[in-house]
Amino acid sequence: MDMTRIRPQRIRLLGEAVDLATPAEVMNFVARKVAADQRAIIGNHNTHSLHLVTREPEMREFYARADLIELDSTPLVMWGKLTGKPVSRAHRCTYLDWRDDFWRLASRHGWRVFYLGGAPGVPELAAERLRDRYPGVTLAGRNGYFDAEPGSADSIAVLAEINAFKPDILFVGMGMPRQEQWIVRNFDQLERGVVFSIGAAFDYEAGVQVTPPRWIGQIGLEWAFRLALSPSRLARRYLVEPWSLAPAAARDLVLTFAAKPRRRTAGPLTERRNSLG
Repeated sequence: MDMTRIRPQRIRLLGEAVDLATPAEVMNFVARKVAADQRAIIGNHNTHSLHLVTREPEMREFYARADLIELDSTPLVMWGKLTGKPVSRAHRCTYLDWRDDFWRLASRHGWRVFYLGGAPGVPELAAERLRDRYPGVTLAGRNGYFDAEPGSADSIAVLAEINAFKPDILFVGMGMPRQEQWIVRNFDQLERGVVFSIGAAFDYEAGVQVTPPRWIGQIGLEWAFRLALSPSRLARRYLVEPWSLAPAAARDLVLTFAAKPRRRTAGPLTERRNSLG
């Protein structure tokens, strides 16, 4: 599929837009943007982002500007199916779903990849490991511990470093909503590159965070795996925040019910008229 000409189908789940693109289609989109030297923003939606988007204005602006919005949640896929949307498990997209395909593609085409985020030392360690596996990639990075306020000395220096590197791909992994806020505030000053809000991608590559087995993600229990590893940090995200989506879920159900065609049942008078011709 040529996704520069044919857009993936965009639907609304729990009040927000997501694109029905498979991991392979996301990679195709990225490859064509890089080949054309076009900038783009790729975001992703899960229950955490859906909670934040109603509370953080820059999150809403980020998704309004995003060229592609991945469906990063098996529970959301299941909800889409329940409400009659044309969504399937094939549309679940997150870094761990396409990481190997991405790095093979980047190595084959010699892409330049910059990672912004993580603790001190993490981007460097992840880059070292990735270079060993994918020697065709040119990698650079910088940790996410800096003053991200627009106009600060740190922000100016970070932007200068990124633009000097001239990335084909810029991964921004500073957690929600900080990474989306940074992209919104600085995208117009980035000279080139496809920009991803990517979360803990390089934490996985550096080995400082445990990678959930992919089969757990496919059955919709990746959240439980992460919760078991970091209960104090993630309990609110996974056990409390989803309840804030109840009004949007109710609206989805109302719209689903309203869209279903109603069968007309023939009453006695109708049946008598039909029998009389």
